[in-house]
Amino acid sequence: MDGNNMGKCPVMHGSVTETGTSVMDWWPKALNLDILHQHDAKTNPMGPDFDYAETVKTLDFKALKADLKALLKDSQEWWPADWGHYGGLMIRLAWHSAGSYRLADGRGGGGHGNIRFAPLNSWPDNGNLDKARRILWPLKKKYGNKLSWADLILLAGTMAYEDMGLKTFGFSFGREDIWHPEKDTYWGAEKEWLAPSDSRYESVENPATMENPLAAVQMGLIYVNPEGVNGQPDPLKTAAQVRETFVRMAMDDEETAALTCGGHTVGKAHGNGDADTLGAEPEAAGIETQGLGWINPNLGGKASNAVTSGIEGAWTSKPTKWDMGYFDMLFGHDWELTKSPAGANQWRPVAIKEADMPVDPTDSTKRVMPMMTDADMAMKMDPTYRAICEKFMADPAYFDDCFARAWFKLTHRDLGPRTRYIGPDAPQEDLIWQDPIPAGRSDYDVAAVKAKIAASGLSIAEMVATAWDSARTYRGSDLRGGANGARIRLAPQKDWAGNEPARLARVLAVLEPIAAATGASVADVIVLAGNLGVEQAAKAAGFAIELPFAPGRGDATAAMTDAASFDVLEPLADGFRNWVKADYIVTPEEMLLDRAQLMGLSAAEMTCLVGGMRAMGTNHGGTAHGVFTSKPGALTTDFFTTLTDMSYRWVPKGDGRYDIVERKSGAVKHSATRVDLVFGSNSILRAYAEVYAQDDNAEKFVHDFVAAWTKVMNADRFDLA
Repeated sequence: MDGNNMGKCPVMHGSVTETGTSVMDWWPKALNLDILHQHDAKTNPMGPDFDYAETVKTLDFKALKADLKALLKDSQEWWPADWGHYGGLMIRLAWHSAGSYRLADGRGGGGHGNIRFAPLNSWPDNGNLDKARRILWPLKKKYGNKLSWADLILLAGTMAYEDMGLKTFGFSFGREDIWHPEKDTYWGAEKEWLAPSDSRYESVENPATMENPLAAVQMGLIYVNPEGVNGQPDPLKTAAQVRETFVRMAMDDEETAALTCGGHTVGKAHGNGDADTLGAEPEAAGIETQGLGWINPNLGGKASNAVTSGIEGAWTSKPTKWDMGYFDMLFGHDWELTKSPAGANQWRPVAIKEADMPVDPTDSTKRVMPMMTDADMAMKMDPTYRAICEKFMADPAYFDDCFARAWFKLTHRDLGPRTRYIGPDAPQEDLIWQDPIPAGRSDYDVAAVKAKIAASGLSIAEMVATAWDSARTYRGSDLRGGANGARIRLAPQKDWAGNEPARLARVLAVLEPIAAATGASVADVIVLAGNLGVEQAAKAAGFAIELPFAPGRGDATAAMTDAASFDVLEPLADGFRNWVKADYIVTPEEMLLDRAQLMGLSAAEMTCLVGGMRAMGTNHGGTAHGVFTSKPGALTTDFFTTLTDMSYRWVPKGDGRYDIVERKSGAVKHSATRVDLVFGSNSILRAYAEVYAQDDNAEKFVHDFVAAWTKVMNADRFDLA
């Protein structure tokens, strides 16, 4: 035995040490493909045959709701409930689970139970929500596979409101859990929790300059700092940040005010103690805590001793009752700055009768001081928010309805269209933010439609590019976009630079009359045209195939389309069509990965699609970059065979473009972009490229391309699942 190795652990620790020895640690500028592997099937313990959408339909919904309402009042000594009711805690759990959603890329939100995993489970703003999930565990254990964590968490908050007196707007089940943290989601560049927000803005004085796609003002927060901008109280400045961050959550001013006021109508903030005595967050806590963080050595079985945000107190006199008490408290008193026992900035009433104070959450014989955060004071001092609050105060029923609808939107924003809703409490009303689409016909003659398209004179590139542009807007993050609805023919999509408006208008002028003449939807005809183009390209490569097609897409109208919220779906780049709108900090190949992940593609599918799109000559503007073939329009493997051919060398031109030069003659044969060459330079992508460059895989390539193409075209066909 080698004495130098005696006593050494045989297990490699590089991936879990602070410095690390992963590939990205050694080569930080390498293209990181991990984002395409976020939800690898290997992490899912349920198996490929488990269908949550069907399983949850067998749930005893009535019994679950009754159990939840009973649990809300079953206070546990290890984490006692405020006033004997867990409503405030469960509302905060649901709010913070859903509240990470951001409109820019659709990521975040409560649709997959992501709050169970790092980093969200250990964000400072999510302090002690680990306790809420443990309190819910008996119900998850009881109902098992019929109930996802994602559904349970959001239902718990909704039932809390219902139990405290709110008539809720409804609730839908159907959120399937993930089983691995979405660690490659970009939450900001800061390296410390609650770092000053200045780094997220070009100017912190102008909240609109916050870095996209971020919505929260600081690392580790869901929305804004409740103590004020960078912890400095100033309600008007806070109001500006509140407005911007809620806009990035897809909420308007009225919804923002309703959520703020309604969210603080019940429950309390916790800061009655020394925050420095708390233990580490869940991901940093010792193994003996079994995943619980922020251990409070001074809790002593008393709810009033809890420390979470550091702010201390309730907003209303009756914190377990849905009423107008928030407005009575905020607008019925003058307020002054003070400090909580934990040292946080907060506001207290200048003068208040003892009878108007809330009782202590542990001892009902004691009255304690209420409080307001800087964000609450913004509702009073910002003219727009104040006017909305005055409208609410004049019409409590209107406030109830506005809040119920805003809460429903908050908790359902990333669940997708209403056709996916499950359960007896799912509302039937169509809401504009659900991107409604009418049902399309499926009884028309598909073959006759294809024949008309084939006789139209449209080229392969025109048909394929139009179908691709229509479908590529799909985002698996919040189930928006896609070919269904044919919104590519409506504002704002018809005018997007990435859709080549002139070419798009020319193609639609051909396809729309075909739809009208045959009874097919324009959405179906666009996809059929793309399929036909792929079939023609495959035939030109020597393979006779017919792509699968499922009719039934509908055509949305402008009245069904929230144009402003669709603006965020505009592609800034499309590596599949070799296009970038402008120069960005991130590389074009990184933008390709982001787009592929949002579309739900694997690295292999992305590789196959890029190679096929190049071969068919579908580049934006008809450029020749990456079209490594002498016969564009044929679905060949030429992109891959050229890329792996060592008779060529690749010469930078200094503008992000490259010449493909024949080594022997020095002749320039092709041109390329970074997106093209990354499939030869990145070791993982090259491995996929080499598969398709093999002499025996020309037919495999065509079939793989068809499968990936069909996946994209049908990504938003939830009726086919």
